[in-house]
Amino acid sequence: MNVLDKPANDPKNLSDKAHEQIRRDILVGALFPGDKLLIEAMSERYGIGIAPVREALNRLSSEGLVERKSQRGFFVTEISMATLEELVKTRIWLETLGLREAMKHSTEEWEEQLVIAYHRLARTNRRIPPEAENDLSEEWELRHKEFHMLLLDRCGSSWLLGFCSTMMDQAVRYRNLSMNLHPNLLRREGAAAEHEALLNAVLEHDTTLACQLLVEHYTVTLEGLRSLLT
Repeated sequence: MNVLDKPANDPKNLSDKAHEQIRRDILVGALFPGDKLLIEAMSERYGIGIAPVREALNRLSSEGLVERKSQRGFFVTEISMATLEELVKTRIWLETLGLREAMKHSTEEWEEQLVIAYHRLARTNRRIPPEAENDLSEEWELRHKEFHMLLLDRCGSSWLLGFCSTMMDQAVRYRNLSMNLHPNLLRREGAAAEHEALLNAVLEHDTTLACQLLVEHYTVTLEGLRSLLT
């Protein structure tokens, strides 16, 4: 057997599986802010051993999705408007910097990848009806992150990309929790047009406009969430 081919019961494999499943349930709102994550209960819920679950929770703690409290165990990290405002402010700082740097190193190949990513996102957005199934909603989140991360892809800093990816996941959590609290809520209609305008500004090499549109995109989303979560 190739050493790279790990068996399904390999501890690292099981830890990765537990991490992926718990992370998903936190991001989609199936595990609610403040929920206590009892290791034995989580092990039973996911059908994965206690040791891999504990390792996964420690990883999620380092990612900010889980909070480890001394002598009390693991909890899903709480949310607040103050935290969301700080998150959006920091995303704007880093992503406008990343976008500026990426546009300095623009290539035809990168622009083609952006066009493809945008069309995948737009196509998925059109497929999501008011009573959207979870798999369609998750596909939209995947395409949405793919587009936004690709905007920064040529910034030249893996550190910045890592931080931005983590912050995007935190933003997804707020968005999904707001939709869980308001099940009849549709995705913000203007977002599709904002993505298109942002793409066009990048393709036209208008860095100032592109950064301005990115700031407006996140600010409008913040204000929408503020009205739902307060």
